[in-house]
Amino acid sequence: MVVVDVIPVIHNVSSVQRLVDMARLVYGLDIGLLVASRVYGAAAQSGIPEVMRFAFKSGRSFLVLPDVSDVIELLKPDVTLVVTLDYAEELLDPSNPPVYSGRVVIVFNGGEPDFSASEVKLGKPIYIKGVSRRLGAIAEASIILYSLLSRTR
Repeated sequence: MVVVDVIPVIHNVSSVQRLVDMARLVYGLDIGLLVASRVYGAAAQSGIPEVMRFAFKSGRSFLVLPDVSDVIELLKPDVTLVVTLDYAEELLDPSNPPVYSGRVVIVFNGGEPDFSASEVKLGKPIYIKGVSRRLGAIAEASIILYSLLSRTR
């Protein structure tokens, strides 16, 4: 069995519901840490406290950082994947996902505009094979996290 530490990041999020839904997904998949970066608006005001409460009750961790570069600096991942339809260099096949080892940070875009070119350069841009339109952070995370974790558990 491959040892992998998957750390999902939701980036650029203003929706309380999107932040809470990501936490429910991540903790429901028994992932111990969710990271949020560039959280603003209602998500910053109401979503962060709600997710912190949920994380504490679930025995999980929640980290909020200003930007993706801070995530990479602090967590020092072995692999960083940036989920983006517009810039994808590799398509992940959910039925046969790649196997990674070490610490894998997967960055999902919680907002509507796609990542900037400078944000994409922080990792390896990927998307889901067979999908022609952006699904949204929660749907993308569901498919990608489940498929990657199914190979390691």
